[in-house]
Amino acid sequence: SNEKPKTRIRKIISYPNKKKPKHFYVVTISKNEKQFTERVNEFNKLLLDNLKPNERLVYNDDCFCIASDEYEISYILDLKIMKIKKTRKVIVSDLEKPIIKLSINKISVCPNSKLEDYIDKIKYEATDEVDGDLTDIVNIYESNGKVVYSVKDKSGNETIEELTVNYIDLEKPTIKLHGYDTIYLKYGTKYSEPGYEVSDNCTKDVKVTVEGSVDNKVGKYTLTYKAKDDSGNIGETKRNVVVYNYNPSSLGTIKNGTIYLTFDDGPSAATTGYILDVLKEENVHATFFVTSNGPDYLIKRMYDEGHTVALHTSTHDYKYIYSSVDNYMKDLNNVSARVKRITGYESKIIRFPGGSSNTISRNYKKGIMTELTGIVTNMGYKYYDWNVDSNDAGGASTSYQVYYNVISNLNKNRANMVLMHDVKVTTKGAIRDIIHYGKANGYEFKQITMDTYMIRHGVNN
Repeated sequence: SNEKPKTRIRKIISYPNKKKPKHFYVVTISKNEKQFTERVNEFNKLLLDNLKPNERLVYNDDCFCIASDEYEISYILDLKIMKIKKTRKVIVSDLEKPIIKLSINKISVCPNSKLEDYIDKIKYEATDEVDGDLTDIVNIYESNGKVVYSVKDKSGNETIEELTVNYIDLEKPTIKLHGYDTIYLKYGTKYSEPGYEVSDNCTKDVKVTVEGSVDNKVGKYTLTYKAKDDSGNIGETKRNVVVYNYNPSSLGTIKNGTIYLTFDDGPSAATTGYILDVLKEENVHATFFVTSNGPDYLIKRMYDEGHTVALHTSTHDYKYIYSSVDNYMKDLNNVSARVKRITGYESKIIRFPGGSSNTISRNYKKGIMTELTGIVTNMGYKYYDWNVDSNDAGGASTSYQVYYNVISNLNKNRANMVLMHDVKVTTKGAIRDIIHYGKANGYEFKQITMDTYMIRHGVNN
C-alpha cells in the first residue's frame, strides 16, 4: 500500500518471572525502507525527549538506549493482511574506564617523608561517563617510589594513575633577621647582635654561621649570615652596620643679604613648570627639595636650567619615615636613585619633612631626629632648614599672603632661607613679586650648594 501508515510508539513494562522489570519498545512502521528508517529515527528521538532526570542514552548497535538496563526493541511491519515482527535485544554495558586527572605528574618531597606529609599538595579528580564524579572513592597509596591513584566505576572498570615522587630536599633554609637590615651605630657604642630566626622545610637541625665583624671605627661593616641544612642547601642574608661620628665641622659659608628660594614637595605638573618659567625669565636660581611625585621631565628641566635638585624623601609619609632609621634611609635612597636616574647627578643636599626640629616624629620613635641628623651628616649629606616661612602650606590662603609672609621676614643682616612649596597655586602666583621685591631692595638670590652654610633648627626629638 502507498498509504502512509500511522506510527505508534509505546512503552510496555512487563515483569517476566517476577524479576527486574524490562522495558519493551514497540515501533509500528511501513514496508517502505525509507519510511522504516524515518520511523526508527523518530522513535529514537522520542525516547531521548522522554528521559528521566537520572537517565542517559548510549548509542550501541544503531540504537539509542537508556544506560542502566536490558532492552528489547520490536520492529513490526504492518502489511494489512499480515504483520511481520522482528525483535532486537539490547544489553547495555559500560565498557569505558573512569578518568583520573592529577594536578601534577611528579613531586619533590623531603627525605623520609610519609604520604600524609605531602598528599594535600596534590589535587586530583575522577569522573566516569556513566557514574559521574568518583573523586570521593579514589584509593591512594604508595608503591615503589610512586603515589598510586586507583578508582573503579560501578561496572568494575578500573583506572590507575601514578605520580613520581622524588625524595630530595631542594629548598634553602631561610634566615629572618631581628631588628633592621641596616643598623646605625654611634661611634664609641658597642655593637650588640639583635639575633635572627632560621627555618627549613625539612629539618630543624640547621647550622648557622656569621661571617664578618663590627669594628669600633667609623665606617660601614657587613655581616653575612649563612644557614646550612642536612642536604647541603645554604641560605644567606646580610646585615649592614654603619658606625658614625657626628662632627659638624666644615659647615660651609654664607653671605648676609642673600635670599635662598627653596621649594619642597614637588615637582607638580600643575605649578612647577610655571615657577621654572618665572625663575628663568628673572635669571634666578633656586633649590628644589623633590619627592617621588610628579613627572620626571620637570626634574630634568630643573637640573638642565642650573637649579639645585635636592632631596626631601620619596614618600613624605611621617609615620613611615620616622618609625625607624632604616625606613628613613630607604625612603631617602629611593628619591636619591630617582634624581640620579633622571639627571646622572647624586645629590647630597637634603631637607627633613617637617624640618629637623619637627616634633611629630615623637609619635613614631623617640629620639629619631637626634639619630638621623648625626647619621646623615656623617654619611656626607648636608641638611637645611629655613628661617623665613612663607606659610603657603599653613594659613596663607592667597598669593598676597604668601608674598607678604616672605618679604616681611627678610633681613639684610643674615642669609634668608625661604621655605615654599612649588605644589601650591598660591606660591605660583606670588613668586614673581617676591623676586621683584628682593631685587628692588638690594638682595642677592642664590641656590644651595655643598659649600653653603647649613641653616638648621634645634633638634627637638
